[in-house]
Amino acid sequence: MKKTVTAVLGLSAALAGAPFASGDGRPAAKLESFRDAAGAFQTLSTTGRVDRRGAFFQSLGTNGRTCGTCHVPDQAFGLSAAAASRKFRRTGGWDPLFASVDGANCPDVRRGDAAAHSLLLRHGVFRISIPFPADAQFTVSVVHDPYGCAISLDPKTGQEDISVYRRPLPSTNLAFLSSVMMDGRETVAPLNDGNTFLANLVTDLKHQASDATTGHAQALRPPSARQLTEIVTFELGLYTAQSLNWRAGRLTDGGAAGGARALSRQEYFPGINDSLGSNPTGVPFDPSSMTLFSAWHARTVPATPEAGRRDAARRAIAAGEKIFDTAPLIVTDVRGLNDDPALGNPRALVAHCSTCHDAPNVGDHSLAVPLDIGTSHSLRPSMESDPRVLAALAELDMPNLPVYLISGCPDPIDPTRSAPFYTSDPGRALITGKCSDLNRIKGPILRGLAARAPYFHNGSAANLLQVVNFYDKRFQMHLTPEQEADLAAFLAAL
Repeated sequence: MKKTVTAVLGLSAALAGAPFASGDGRPAAKLESFRDAAGAFQTLSTTGRVDRRGAFFQSLGTNGRTCGTCHVPDQAFGLSAAAASRKFRRTGGWDPLFASVDGANCPDVRRGDAAAHSLLLRHGVFRISIPFPADAQFTVSVVHDPYGCAISLDPKTGQEDISVYRRPLPSTNLAFLSSVMMDGRETVAPLNDGNTFLANLVTDLKHQASDATTGHAQALRPPSARQLTEIVTFELGLYTAQSLNWRAGRLTDGGAAGGARALSRQEYFPGINDSLGSNPTGVPFDPSSMTLFSAWHARTVPATPEAGRRDAARRAIAAGEKIFDTAPLIVTDVRGLNDDPALGNPRALVAHCSTCHDAPNVGDHSLAVPLDIGTSHSLRPSMESDPRVLAALAELDMPNLPVYLISGCPDPIDPTRSAPFYTSDPGRALITGKCSDLNRIKGPILRGLAARAPYFHNGSAANLLQVVNFYDKRFQMHLTPEQEADLAAFLAAL
C-alpha cells in the first residue's frame, strides 16, 4: 500500500525493459526544463531521456496527429490556448492540431478559417462527441446552438451524439490518477484499491491511448500492443512541476519542496488523505494537504533589497498555500456532495480547497469524486437561478458554448417533482445516463498549472486569478485582494 509512486517507477521500467542505472532498481532519470509565464517548470522522465521518436510522438492515424500534438512537452504535456493560437497563425490552420474532427467548433468547416476554430484558439477546448445513453433517466434538447452541431445523428448507428467542449488533460503525473478523463469514461478498471491500482492504471491508460488514436487521430485500426505499452510506459514515467518563480527564485531553495524530483517521490495510494473518510489505513483527513512551501513562512533579515523582494514573494506563496489548506468555503448546491446520502444530504458544508484536492502535494482527489461546482452552468437569462453561481461565472471568460435543456431529473430541493436544468456539458451523466451524475466533472491534478492556461474543463478561466475569483464568489470565501493574489501565486508555483 505504501509508496505507490515508487512502485509505478519500477512498473514503468519493467514494461519498457529499460536498463537500470543504479543499484536501487530505478532507470536513469532525465530532467528537462522549460520557461513559462510564471518562471519555469520541469519534467522528470524516470525512464530516461524523452525520446521524440517514440510511439507517443509518432503519427499512428490518418490526420497527422500524435499524442504529442495535444499533449505538448513545453506546455507541461497539456495544451496552452495561447500556443495553439500562435501555431494557427504560423501554419494558417493547417497543423494537425486543427483537424476538423474535433479541433474545430464543428467538423464541416474550412481548415484555415480562424472563426471556425475559435473555441480551440481562445479557450483551448476540443469538441468531444458523445453518444446519448440509450437508457438515460432524462431527455436532452438544445436551446442554444451557436455553431449548428450541438446534437447530430451518427450515420452508422442512428444514435444522437452530443457535442461537449473540453480541455485536454495533461499526460504527465498520471501515477496519481483516481479516474481517467474528465468524465471518467476511460476508467474501465477501477483505481480505488491499492492492491490492483498499478495493473488497473496500465489497463485504463492503454484503453485511453487506443481510443484517442482511433478517435482524435482518426486511425483506421488501434495501435499495436507494443505501441500501447510504449506510450503508457512513457506517460507513467513523467512527473511535471513548477521549478522556478520569477520573483521567488528556485522553488527548492530555503527548505521548499517544489519541482519534479520531489513530486516523483511523493507518497500516493488510492484513498490517501481522503476527505470523505475512506482512507484504507484509517488515518483521518488532514486538511493541510499542501506542505511544499511551509518553510517559507518564516521571516528573514534580507541582506539586499533584491533578497527582500525575493523573500516577500516566497512568503506570498507560503501564505497562498496556507489559504488553500485552511480558508473556509461554504459548499452549497454541489452535485456529488450536497446531495450525497452518505453525508446526510447537507444543505451546506464547511470545507477547504484541500477537501476536494486532498492528495498530499498533488492536488487531485485520491478517490474518484466528480463534482458539479457550476462551471457548466449558463449565464444566459433565466437559465440559472443560483445567485452564487451567477456571481462566480461572471468572474470568468465564459466561452460561447451550446446550452442543453435536461428534462426529467428531480428537483434537488423537492425530489418529488422534476425540474429543468440548463448546461453546456452534462458531464458524467452522458456516460452513466443518471440524473445524479448531471454536470459532474473530475478535478484535475494541480501540478504544472502555469504552463497550460486556460483552466477549468471548458477553458473558462483565462488565468489563475480568475480561478481564485470564481471560488471566492462561488463558495463565499470572502478573500481580500491580497489573499486572492497570494492564492493565485501559490497555484502558479505548483
